[in-house]
Amino acid sequence: MNSTIITNIIRFILLVIVQVVIFNHIDLFGFINPFPYILFILLFPVNSNRAALLVASFLLGLSIDYFENSGGVHATASLVLAYLRPSFFKFAFGLSYEYQTIRINDRISPERLTFIVISIITHHIILFTLEFFKFVFLLDALIRTLCATAFTLIISITLIYLFKPSKR
Repeated sequence: MNSTIITNIIRFILLVIVQVVIFNHIDLFGFINPFPYILFILLFPVNSNRAALLVASFLLGLSIDYFENSGGVHATASLVLAYLRPSFFKFAFGLSYEYQTIRINDRISPERLTFIVISIITHHIILFTLEFFKFVFLLDALIRTLCATAFTLIISITLIYLFKPSKR
């Protein structure tokens, strides 16, 4: 097996375990939960098979839904994020994306931050909209989206640079 495949399998398993064991039990101010499991989708190699990313993202969201008993909202949000990921890359990185010369876990740059923020906001908007699913709760969904996005962004950037692969 390729080392990239093994790395992605390990990342998938670890992010599901960390999300379920640690982050699902964090309720900042009673309603803000971080969802750093989407780092799997963000850190998936750019030049990999897109179908594999879509299947893996669906399974990732389904795993989180299974442990949270949330009825498929994480699977849907993860699948939509994986589907829109190439568009977010093109928006954030421009021509660099077409030549596949980018790595998310390199040093922080405005392009990387733009990509991460757009991805997290998209995931959270879909997640909370489907979770509330009533027009009456639109303001609650927006507030939770903004708060959870900020919290997830901080944790995600910390995790990316904490477990950054060493340069060889």
